[in-house]
Amino acid sequence: MMTPHRFQIRTAPARVVHRLQQAGADPLIARLYAARGVSDPSELSTALTALPPPEALKGIDAAATLLAEAIEAGAMLVVVGDYDCDGATATALAVRALRAMGARVDYLIPNRFTDGYGLTPRIVEIAAQRFAPDLLITVDNGIASHEGVAAAAQRGIDVVITDHHLPGASLPAASAIVNPNQPGCPFPSKTIAGVGVILYVMMALRSALRARGWFGAHRPEPNLAQWLDLVALGTVADVVPLEHTNRILVAQGLARIRAGRICPGIAALFHAARRDPRTATTQDLGFFIAPRVNAAGRLQEMTVGVECLITDDPIRAQQFAATLDQINRTRQSIEAKMKDEALALLDGEPLHEKQTLTLFHPEWHQGVIGIVAGRIKERYHKPVFAFAPHEDGLVKGSGRSVPGLHLRDALDWISKREPQLLITFGGHAMAAGVTLRAIDLDRFANAFEAAAAKLAPEGLDPRTVTTDGSLACDALTLETAEQLAAGVWGHGFPAPLFFDSFELLEQRLVGDAHLQLRLRRTDGTAAPLSAILFRHRDPLPPHFTAAYQLNVDRWGGNQRLRLHIETVAPSDAPNLG
Repeated sequence: MMTPHRFQIRTAPARVVHRLQQAGADPLIARLYAARGVSDPSELSTALTALPPPEALKGIDAAATLLAEAIEAGAMLVVVGDYDCDGATATALAVRALRAMGARVDYLIPNRFTDGYGLTPRIVEIAAQRFAPDLLITVDNGIASHEGVAAAAQRGIDVVITDHHLPGASLPAASAIVNPNQPGCPFPSKTIAGVGVILYVMMALRSALRARGWFGAHRPEPNLAQWLDLVALGTVADVVPLEHTNRILVAQGLARIRAGRICPGIAALFHAARRDPRTATTQDLGFFIAPRVNAAGRLQEMTVGVECLITDDPIRAQQFAATLDQINRTRQSIEAKMKDEALALLDGEPLHEKQTLTLFHPEWHQGVIGIVAGRIKERYHKPVFAFAPHEDGLVKGSGRSVPGLHLRDALDWISKREPQLLITFGGHAMAAGVTLRAIDLDRFANAFEAAAAKLAPEGLDPRTVTTDGSLACDALTLETAEQLAAGVWGHGFPAPLFFDSFELLEQRLVGDAHLQLRLRRTDGTAAPLSAILFRHRDPLPPHFTAAYQLNVDRWGGNQRLRLHIETVAPSDAPNLG
């Protein structure tokens, strides 16, 4: 394990902590939220009434009107999704909600390997031949689909785009566009996932149909909250920042999952992952459920994932979940081999001279390069692009970044500096994709390094761990661990990570890969504690400092407090403010 040079404490302004406590927040929660940028007590609420209104989304009224008119006319609608978990959950939600509102609707998911991403002319042709649609609805894609929208228009097919990705210099000529990141959109949450955007569109559509008198005894108005489990899963899976709107959506979805109000597909996925939905957390969604859905799009095609999330038949849901579980096991095997190959490529490289890493192997799988990039990024704390062969002399790359370098901005900078280098690119701050010619890989590696030097001129510090400082001894309890486990933590709103000094009482290797520990705080104010340090075989010294999380150990049906040690350092390591 690489020892950090310094630990840094998140600052929690005292006046903000006091304000949140005055509003009813628990003192620890007030401190943690204030340290994550929450200053207004209204942001403590996870009630649906605290969500921004749908009308704040530019284009949503036009989209709702088009969809309402199409449903009234009996038009054929086709949802065009994406092959990741956000796209799958968005597709499932759209199809479920539209069918519940009386629409004729089906869906189409592009194949990662043969169709490419988004609403392309090829996808328009496939949709036209398979469904003869009157209107296409994109979810989690479309904002860059100029050619696809034009191809649909040539066939007389309307297009409603719902997306959350950053737009280019111009927008497609769609019939309506709903995207909080399009120019002039006042919607306050710019980080909402694709599944969140389509939820809002369905809210506006329901209101439009209600105003038209569409609902009645023969067609009851659907409660859209019944699909918040899908919204929570897609939001966590897409690793969007968990600002207030996203925290509300995830908290509400988790509450439904824990209460058993869960679609059969997600219930079956929890069973396949051997996780208990009654105690579901964001970590369950992000590390156990989402990878099983994503595996379908990575190795095969996403239809089985969408069908798992659409079906109301528990037996079929179990069958789909079992298939997804098996695909995920295959993905894990491929990933392990590719990671070993990536490490071999880096062996002997002067990594200390580089801010970024660019990797390519002629036998790598396109669907897994993003995961491998993430694994290498975590190991070396450097932005990484991993490339795999594509077709016609092209390669496809998937990138993962670290705080300090916005990956899509880096690609945009490269495209302006070397206009002929990138064939296609897109993405977010921490994850992005790119296509280029295989002969240009070295050129890209140099340009990526130059982009990091330009956009992060002071360098990227791989040695800092940000913590929430020391945890009061009276908070080292199972009750505190349960309270934190029930919260919504993730990207942009990280799970609490505390920092303290410990005396080692006992250590032993378990599973031939992890250290099981008994510890005592060196200040002597707490009882001995159980702890685990994963993927660490070397013995620890008698005294050390550690960054750790509080976790609830539910092994054997019992519940107890256990510390998850994230990283260790010498006992005199500073924790700087």
